[in-house]
Amino acid sequence: MNPEARGLGRADAARRQFSVAGLYAITPEDADTGRLARKVQAALDGGASLVQYRSKSPDAAARRDQGLRLLGLCRRAGVPLIINDDLELALAIGADGVHLGREDGDVAAARARLGADRLLGVSCYDRLELAIAAVAAGADHVAFGSAFASPTKPGAVRAPPELYAQARARLRVPIVAIGGITPENAQRVIEAGADAVAVITALFDAEDIAAAAVAFRGLFQRRKP
Repeated sequence: MNPEARGLGRADAARRQFSVAGLYAITPEDADTGRLARKVQAALDGGASLVQYRSKSPDAAARRDQGLRLLGLCRRAGVPLIINDDLELALAIGADGVHLGREDGDVAAARARLGADRLLGVSCYDRLELAIAAVAAGADHVAFGSAFASPTKPGAVRAPPELYAQARARLRVPIVAIGGITPENAQRVIEAGADAVAVITALFDAEDIAAAAVAFRGLFQRRKP
């Protein structure tokens, strides 16, 4: 590995107060705030390490209310709350970070507004060069996917296991795998180099959300050094 690649993101990542590792719970769409909060609490009880609030609702007030509710749960659990695609909401409620997709704004500008101590994740799909550019612009973790066929985004491009290994060799920031991940297939991307697995369906559609979270957490506890 060349020295320049080895250093990518190391200093910035060291300043973050939270670790991006383990089960990264991404919320399902749910207009019922109480029910959503109960689902997220169950995921936290089972050991989710991060929570991302993801909502495509056009109701800004409802998104703010839900974000604040989840932020309270995450604060009590000592777990970061990251807002998907909405930097303004993240800043307004004092969330712990934001996650940006391809069309969700400039990474460097988001880093400048977030400051040095909040998390900034970027979706890089199936392209390592996007991840390298994102880290250079201020991202402290990157996500690749879809790792497997995803019920949430059935048309998403696929990120093969070898991509996670390539990213692990080039970058010194946490790597997140997303898309179609279950307790049965997650080990493949974890062994390939993913530090965290981002999960919606296999977690929040489970009959017992807390038990599903425990199952995911156990995969990292068995991870080979």
